[in-house]
Amino acid sequence: MTDSASGESEGLAEGTLLSHLVELRSRLFKIFGSVLAMFVVMLPFARKIFNFVAEPLINVVPGGQLIALSPVAPLTATIALCFYLSLFAAMPVILYQVWAFVAPGLYKKEKHFAFPMLATSIVLFYLGLAFAYFIVFPMIFGFVAGFTPEGVEYQPDMAEYVSFVMMVALVFGLAFETPIATVLLVWTGLTTTDKLRKARPYVFLGAFVVGMLLTPPDIISQTVLAIPVYLLFELGLIMSRVLKKRSVK
Repeated sequence: MTDSASGESEGLAEGTLLSHLVELRSRLFKIFGSVLAMFVVMLPFARKIFNFVAEPLINVVPGGQLIALSPVAPLTATIALCFYLSLFAAMPVILYQVWAFVAPGLYKKEKHFAFPMLATSIVLFYLGLAFAYFIVFPMIFGFVAGFTPEGVEYQPDMAEYVSFVMMVALVFGLAFETPIATVLLVWTGLTTTDKLRKARPYVFLGAFVVGMLLTPPDIISQTVLAIPVYLLFELGLIMSRVLKKRSVK
C-alpha cells in the first residue's frame, strides 16, 4: 500500500512538472511572438527610428552626421536598434507572461498585491527609458562634444552609438525599478523599513558606486543615475510603509 501511494505521488509530481513545462513553453512562445511582432512592425520604419534615437547626438555633432566604419554598418545598426526597441516595447507582455506563470502559486492576497506592482514596474521602466533619452543623452553628448579638442572632427560610429545608447537606456530602465525592489525586500520579510531608513547613508554611497560601475566613465552620467536611484529608494520606503499599514488594517 505504501508502494502504491508513493507511486501515485510520483505520478502526480511528474504530471505537475510536465504541465508546468508545457505552460512555460506556451509563455515563452508568447514572449518571443510579441517581440517578433514588434520587430516586424518597426522594421519598415528603421531609418526614421534611427534618426529619432540618434537625435541627441546629431544635435551636437558638427554637420549633424554620423559615420559608418563597416560596409554593412547601416544595415546591422538599424536592425539591431529595431530589435532592442522591440524588446523594450514588448516589455509589458513579457512581464505579464512572467506574472501569469507564477500567479497560480500565489495566495489571493499576494495576487491582489502583485498585479499593481507589475503595472508600476512597467511604468517605472518606461520612465527610466524616457529619462535616459530626454535628459541623460543630451547632457552626456553635449559634455563630450564640448571636450573635443580643436582639429579633431567628432563623428561617432553609428554602430557604436546604438550599442552605447541601448546599454545606457537599459541601465536606467532597470535602475528605475528601485522602488519595486525596495517594496519586495520589505514584503518578503528580508528586511524592514526601519532598517532601510537607518541604511540611508550606505544606500546613497552605493547609488554612486552603482552609477560608476554601470554608466560610462563620466561624472555626469554617474551623477544623473545615482541621484534618481536614491530618490526612488526613498519612494520605495514610502510605498513600503503605505502597503504595510494597509496589510495591518
